Amino acid sequence: MIINQNKKFIPELNQDIEIVTLQNRKHTQVTITNYGGIIMSIKTPDRRGNFAEIALGFDEVEDYLTKEYQNNCPYFGAAIGRYANRIKGGLFSIDDKEYTLNCNNGPNSLHGGPKGFHQKVWDMETFKEPKRTGVILRLQSDDMEEGFPGLLNVKLTYTLTFDNELVIDYEAETTKKTVVNLTNHSYFNLSNMQTPVLKHQMVLYADRFTPKDENDIPTGEIVSVNDSPLDFLLPRYIGDRISDVDGRGYDHNFVINGFPGDLNLGARIIDESTGRSLEFYTTEPGFQVYTGNYLDGSFKRDDVAFTENYGICFEAQKFPDSPNQTHFPSPVLSPGEKYKQTTLYKFGLTE
Repeated sequence: MIINQNKKFIPELNQDIEIVTLQNRKHTQVTITNYGGIIMSIKTPDRRGNFAEIALGFDEVEDYLTKEYQNNCPYFGAAIGRYANRIKGGLFSIDDKEYTLNCNNGPNSLHGGPKGFHQKVWDMETFKEPKRTGVILRLQSDDMEEGFPGLLNVKLTYTLTFDNELVIDYEAETTKKTVVNLTNHSYFNLSNMQTPVLKHQMVLYADRFTPKDENDIPTGEIVSVNDSPLDFLLPRYIGDRISDVDGRGYDHNFVINGFPGDLNLGARIIDESTGRSLEFYTTEPGFQVYTGNYLDGSFKRDDVAFTENYGICFEAQKFPDSPNQTHFPSPVLSPGEKYKQTTLYKFGLTE
């Protein structure tokens, strides 16, 4: 059911912003705003029945609009587009025509550029059915916005089910040949926000990954995770080998086991202290695992500072820099085609 729906005038945007809270029969709550398509909050019970926050973010929309947040944006809970992850040099070609993107991550374009979908105000409507409830968000992205060709019509459907699943369905259509790669950037922490995620147990259903260079661009290889810090084929703590990873933690694209297009299980995490579990499913060929490596405590909620490794993201995606790496799954969308993909998060408890 929809337990709360309101509009709030935001002076910085000079318009009303909508905020909706969904709740299912298990009392799981999900709060979504049409600013940036952001999942602001997810509350689930622990093994003792105590409800607490499991997603990083803010209670007020205004906090996503501060200069500090915008200049050091961690994309808490945001809808990401037009192209999730990085495109090398902000350049790519379609049919021998080169396109130049607005860069915002050193020499690269990241998450659609400086004014990506995470900063857009989407049209929102709600729906309620016997066993599920949710919101539908729509956005029209102009031709050549941030450098991407084609007018792109995007539809996101966020659904909270009676089976304690949060489902995100993505659809998009274009007027010109373009590249599309959409995702959600929610950070999860199952510990009642008491500790970083280093003591969460994790399994990744991915036996390969795409190595990257010093600018986080794939080298073009697809290699096995065996005998590396990225091997989570069997359960182990996220922090066990995190210091062995180049950089400050995990920020890697994994190649999911299974057939792209099927809804495949990609990851499972468990927090033993609370009994909470989370499963991540996707129809995409890959997913980025990111452990909040650059969180520094600047952002907080309820006096809990989000420090390094305080959350983990599972970002369903085509591979980074796919427009420039033709042996990767193609992100090209042509007129008359429909981009479709699904992400599912299943919330649970362990014994």
